[in-house]
Amino acid sequence: MAMMPRMELRQGQSLVMTPQLLQAIKLLQLSHLELQNFVEGELERNPLLERDDAAEGPLPSALSEGSHAADAESYERAESLNSQEGMENRLGTGLDNVFQSEQPTVARLETSGADSLPIIGGAYGGSGGSFEEGPDGFENSLAAEASLHDHLSAQLDLAVHDPAERLIGRHLIDAVDDAGYLGEPVPDIAERLGVSVARVEDVLCIVQGFDPSGVAARDVAECLSIQLRDRDRFDPAMQALVANLHLVAKRDFAALKRLCGVDDEDIADMVAEIRRLDPKPGRGFGGSAAETVVPDVFIRAAPDGSWLVDLNPDTLPRVLINQTYHARVSKAVRSDEEKAFIAECLQTANWLTRSLEQRARTILKVASEIVRQQDGFFAHGVEHLRPLNLKTVADAIGMHESTVSRVTSNKYLICSRGVFEMKYFFSAAIAATGYGEAHSAEAVRFRIRQMIDDEAPADVLSDDAIVARLKEGGIDIARRTVAKYRESLRIPSSMERRREKIAMAMGSR
Repeated sequence: MAMMPRMELRQGQSLVMTPQLLQAIKLLQLSHLELQNFVEGELERNPLLERDDAAEGPLPSALSEGSHAADAESYERAESLNSQEGMENRLGTGLDNVFQSEQPTVARLETSGADSLPIIGGAYGGSGGSFEEGPDGFENSLAAEASLHDHLSAQLDLAVHDPAERLIGRHLIDAVDDAGYLGEPVPDIAERLGVSVARVEDVLCIVQGFDPSGVAARDVAECLSIQLRDRDRFDPAMQALVANLHLVAKRDFAALKRLCGVDDEDIADMVAEIRRLDPKPGRGFGGSAAETVVPDVFIRAAPDGSWLVDLNPDTLPRVLINQTYHARVSKAVRSDEEKAFIAECLQTANWLTRSLEQRARTILKVASEIVRQQDGFFAHGVEHLRPLNLKTVADAIGMHESTVSRVTSNKYLICSRGVFEMKYFFSAAIAATGYGEAHSAEAVRFRIRQMIDDEAPADVLSDDAIVARLKEGGIDIARRTVAKYRESLRIPSSMERRREKIAMAMGSR
């Protein structure tokens, strides 16, 4: 067949991933703090956007069921394309009035009764009092907590007078992490400063003599050794003990007695002294600021036995498009460049407000389905947690799995049982014996923890014994799975637990 050029006209459909559509997808997986920072940046860049600081009433520009149906469909189709799935999904646009500042009740799920969520003040919307009164409130009167870096630097200025050694000391202090350990190898510091390793080691010895005891150590053994030297307790027997901390972790006291050359009473005293030391000497100082978890969703029990699922208005950024300012500047534009800039700002502002509204609706929809699926947990506790995966929730609410995955990342809900990450409620299934209902892996972990906490000192449960008890309770599980779950809970083996209980019994005599 001869090859020859020809022209053809074809018609097809494709979805173009515009920057705005990618932005809408990205907003889904942002946490509350990340979203706040993103919106702050947009407020600085876009002159048409402004913050809505209204204390009451619904947020403007609420998504209506008909106005942005095409946007919702494109949003879900983009999710399918982004996850390399050809499936078409449509994001539902129900559940109106999600941006109410007062009483934002948007979903009611019928279930059995449970305790109501206790009254919570402050960040959770309570109306309790506050220490802060005016711009100079109680919080502003508190002194900043001294950091470990500042504490060590002050001691360095007093202990070292040579400028070169003081420079080396400052580099060493900069390499100390929040726990108090030296986080960079000494040879690397020496190479960067162009000095010998021996000189850096000399300055390190000075820094390791600072308060708190054990600071600037390179590992746990060195940290404990410094503290023992300060207490004048670093004798040969204790040196052997510190050199074999792995045996202490395994509770292998027989081997430790042989290596240290001591009897039962001495080894018990030595181990007790090791446990009184601080393996993280820097934790008593102010380190990096810890992020406060702010729940995105409130779960409350209604008097009629249903669940109320509410969005937290404090986690919903409030932005408006200043149409008055847009009309004024549009009349004053003089060039095509200025006109294109104003048009781009308006388009970006519209997409941002729609994306924020779509994000809020999606979070609410996913959270409501999680509560419906895990009704037993909210009513009775973790033992009633059911197996759940992303596909089950996605199919129930008509979304794609990738959308549900993004929504549940870095999002939290609060209920009468505490604050939980949304991903906590997704758990693998453990088969039941016979024809019973499958069990959640998290619920099985809880049962394993309960069994070990309740075990008698004279009857420490092995993994095989735990398997047998779980099978009696209708859970079909393998021994290796029990071992994996036990290790994930940081529970030592039965042999190590038995040694620990024996040591504790000896110490109490």
